[in-house]
Amino acid sequence: MNIKFLLPLAFIFSVLTVNTSFSQSSQKQKPLQHVVYNSNVDAPLTSIELKQIKEVYGEHAEEDILSKPQRLKDVKHILRNRVEVIEHLGKDLSSFTNLSTVPLFNHYNKTLNRDALYNASTFNPLKYQFNFYSREGSKTYRFDNSPYLIIIKSQNPQ
Repeated sequence: MNIKFLLPLAFIFSVLTVNTSFSQSSQKQKPLQHVVYNSNVDAPLTSIELKQIKEVYGEHAEEDILSKPQRLKDVKHILRNRVEVIEHLGKDLSSFTNLSTVPLFNHYNKTLNRDALYNASTFNPLKYQFNFYSREGSKTYRFDNSPYLIIIKSQNPQ
């Protein structure tokens, strides 16, 4: 076959291949939705929330969270609306992901420790690398060998 015909044919084939791959990848991802915040995120931080932020971010809390209004709003939304702990007594919860498998978010504070048991007054969800911004739905974790489940609600409820 003549090279004059192969070059245009290769070009057309490559354009069709690239176009097909772009259209397939755009179909796989859902479009991002606008995040709807509850009105409670407008209230000031509580002393407990401030303590949770400082526990995780340490000396970087002011620079990375507290001085950035949108970031602070996102963190308040997580703490106030998107993390729920529920108790399920007498049910088999072994199918849920154990909290011990979720890595600690100790980038800023290397001395963070895992929660061995659930305690409502000390549990800090910011300590863990939960996928708070997943495009998938809510995700549920289990405090290892306990009746407590941690539900991380999607920021974009369906």
